[in-house]
Amino acid sequence: MSLRAIPTLVFSFLLYNAIVLAMGVGAPGTENAPASGLWGEIFSVNLLSGGRWVFTWGDLILLVTLVLLFIEIVKATFTSTSTLIDHALSMIVFVAILVEFLMAPQAATSVFFLVLVASLIDVIAGYTIGIRVARRDLAIGADQ
Repeated sequence: MSLRAIPTLVFSFLLYNAIVLAMGVGAPGTENAPASGLWGEIFSVNLLSGGRWVFTWGDLILLVTLVLLFIEIVKATFTSTSTLIDHALSMIVFVAILVEFLMAPQAATSVFFLVLVASLIDVIAGYTIGIRVARRDLAIGADQ
């Protein structure tokens, strides 16, 4: 099995669990909330408008998830035997994320829900793009 067959969104799933396990979920918008968990500040930037942009651990997870989703969609355009394994493993990752979202109270956050949606998009896009690429490859092979 190739390393390309490993679904990259599993790293977002693991990153979320590592951050929540190490720092907790935290509670946004409350005075007594610890500056940790998903809502803990990594850095902030004062903008020209006078506003203050805060980058949190939850934002980092979403940024990583978007980059990994892009990589997964690009991987779906290749046709090989490892692509089928990648699609199957992506489905397993989606099911694992869905089960955790439904069963674990620490996963009941918008950040985790968006990781779940990204995983669903990966599964649907992977199969859809894979079918379209396979049809194109069959059409090109029929001309020769």
